[in-house]
Amino acid sequence: MWVRAQVLKWKRRDGFDKIDLYTRGTLHSTVWGTVLCVSLLSVTHPVRDSDAPVALIAGTVLTAVAQGVCSVPLVPRALGGYLGREAVTGRLIFLSAVLFLANAACLLTLGWFTGTEEYPELPVALGSVTLPFLTPLVLAVPVWVSAVCVAAIAGGMTGGALLAGATGSFALTTLAGIGLGGALVASTVRLSAWTLGITQKLRDARDVQTRLAVAEERLRFGRDMHDVLGRNLAVIALKSELAVELAERGIPSATDQMVEVQRIARASQQEVRDVVRGYREADLRTELLGAQGVLRAAGIACAVHGDGDELPSPVQSALGWAVREAATNVLRHGDPRRCDIRLETARGSVRLVVENDGVTPDTAVVPGSGSGLHGLRERLAAVGGSLEAGPTGDGAFHLTAAVPLPSPRTTATAPPETG
Repeated sequence: MWVRAQVLKWKRRDGFDKIDLYTRGTLHSTVWGTVLCVSLLSVTHPVRDSDAPVALIAGTVLTAVAQGVCSVPLVPRALGGYLGREAVTGRLIFLSAVLFLANAACLLTLGWFTGTEEYPELPVALGSVTLPFLTPLVLAVPVWVSAVCVAAIAGGMTGGALLAGATGSFALTTLAGIGLGGALVASTVRLSAWTLGITQKLRDARDVQTRLAVAEERLRFGRDMHDVLGRNLAVIALKSELAVELAERGIPSATDQMVEVQRIARASQQEVRDVVRGYREADLRTELLGAQGVLRAAGIACAVHGDGDELPSPVQSALGWAVREAATNVLRHGDPRRCDIRLETARGSVRLVVENDGVTPDTAVVPGSGSGLHGLRERLAAVGGSLEAGPTGDGAFHLTAAVPLPSPRTTATAPPETG
C-alpha cells in the first residue's frame, strides 16, 4: 500500500517537480552509494588479514559515513545556490573537505598496511571517497575551479598511493581512474543542475506569461467599459446640471432634459450588457487555438481537426466553453502526453471530441462530479446539447459534447429580434 501511495503521489506531480525530485534523489543516492562502496571495501578480506589496526578500519568506515551525513544538508544547499535560491555556507564545504582528506588518508594507510598489490580495490575506494566531496563542490564553485580540484585530487591520490608503496603501473591506474571518473562526475552533476535550472526558468516564464495574459484581459475589459460609459456618463452629468439650472429658473424644458438623461442611462445599461455578453461568450476558433497553444506550452502534443467557422453563433459559443473546460481538465488531471481535439459535423448535429492519455484511476474525473462539467452541461442544455465525459479504462479520458444544428427552415422563418 505504501508503494502504491508513493506511485500515485509521483504521478500527481507536475513535470518540474518530477525533474527536481529525480535530480535531488540521484545526487543523494550517488553520494550514499559511494559511502557504502567505501565502507565495504574497507573491510574486505585482504584488509582483515593484514596488520591494519581495528581502530583504523573502524575509523575509515565511520569517516565515510560522516561524509554521507555531511552531504545531506550540503547537497541541497549547493543545488539551491546553483539555482540562485540560497547561499552555500563555507563551513559545510570546509567540513566536507576535512572529512574527505581524513577518509582518503585512512584508505591510503590501509593500503600501506595491506600492500597495494594485495589490495587491488584501493583505486576504486579512492575514487569513491572523492564523490561525496566533489558532488556538492562542483555546484558551489565555477567550472574552472572544479577542473583544478579534480586534477589536484587525482594528483594527490596518486602521490599518496606512491607513498603507500604502490608501483608505477598501480599509480598510473589510480591517476587515470580518479581523473577520468572525477571529470565524468563533475560534468554529470553540473549538467543535471543546468537542466533543472532551465526547467525552472521555463516554468517561471510560463507563470509570468499566464499572469500577463490575465492582466491584459483585465485591461481590455476595463478599456471597453471606459469607452462605453465614459462619454455617456459625461453627457448624463452635463444634462443633469442643465436640468437643475432650468428647474431653479422655472423653465419647463428641464423635464425634457431629465427624459433625455433617462434615455441615455438606459442606453448605457444596454451597452454595458452587450460588453459583458461579448466578454463572456466563447469564440470557438479562438478557444481551439488557445487550447492548442496552452497544451503545447505545457509539453502536451495537441492536434486540432476542424475550426467550426460555419456553425451558428450559439453553437460556437457552447462548444467554445466545452473546449475551454476540456483543456482545463487535461492540464489539471493526470499526466498527459498527447491530446486530440476533433470537430465532427454530422447530419443535423455537431460533435466536439476531446481525448487525452495519462489518466490514472485516482485522477480521472467522474462525470457530473465537478462544478466545471456541471456548468458545461447547463450551457450545452441551453442549446439542446449533451455531454459525455469519463475515463475509457485504458489510461485515456474521453469527452464528447454534442449539439444539434438548427434546420435551415427554422433559421429562415425565425422572427426578427426586437430591441
